[in-house]
Amino acid sequence: MTIAIDLSGRVAVVTGGTRGIGAAIADCLAEAGALVVVCGRQLPDAPAHEFHACDVRDPDQVAELVAAVVRNHLRLDVVVNNAGGSPRAYAAEASPRFSEAIIRLNLLAPLHVAQAANRVMQQQDDGGVIVNVASVSALRPSPGTAAYGAAKAGLLSLTQSLAVEWAPKVRVNAVSAGLVATEDSLEHYGGEEGLARVAATVPNGRFATPGDIASAVAFLASPLATYATGANVVLHGGGEWPAFLRAAEG
Repeated sequence: MTIAIDLSGRVAVVTGGTRGIGAAIADCLAEAGALVVVCGRQLPDAPAHEFHACDVRDPDQVAELVAAVVRNHLRLDVVVNNAGGSPRAYAAEASPRFSEAIIRLNLLAPLHVAQAANRVMQQQDDGGVIVNVASVSALRPSPGTAAYGAAKAGLLSLTQSLAVEWAPKVRVNAVSAGLVATEDSLEHYGGEEGLARVAATVPNGRFATPGDIASAVAFLASPLATYATGANVVLHGGGEWPAFLRAAEG
């Protein structure tokens, strides 16, 4: 028996879908047959998919995005909350404004998007799917990005609560990404040598690719995962070697 992800006839929205992990997710869903709409704050130079300008931190812009998708395509089947992130800032120095902005982008924005999508999906005979892109920062200490880790932990809790509230019509799941090689990785980890040192701490011996994350999202969005809701797929290459074992080995 051949098992394939088939999203033919589905309409999908990927927030932050113009670069990095989001672009890989958009491409993967399109390759599986979905009509993909991406959004971001600025129009990219050469958008690969239908693009709508939207700041997902603004509930009014989110409502207009969802309304436009339904107006143009008559339905909405899959939403991927991918937009997010945080610059490094240690908690002792982070301003209240900075912390609030990080939580707004990584927790409140996905909630606003999910609420707008759910209102449409609940009216469709076959419901819909929401996938939240979270992070291992929600599952372990996140020094230097404390507000981000806390927001992603909240996103995992939100995923479980929405899955219960919106079942059975709408499935809500999460993918918690570990270290991912993107355009920003070289700068963030100090170039190729830094990247190699960090990759050596991962049992799988490498960073994830954006495609690794995209494949998991596509699976959760597909009919292959019809019994998955409230789930969190952790993609971290085995996590990290425990520091105490490294210390014991000298």
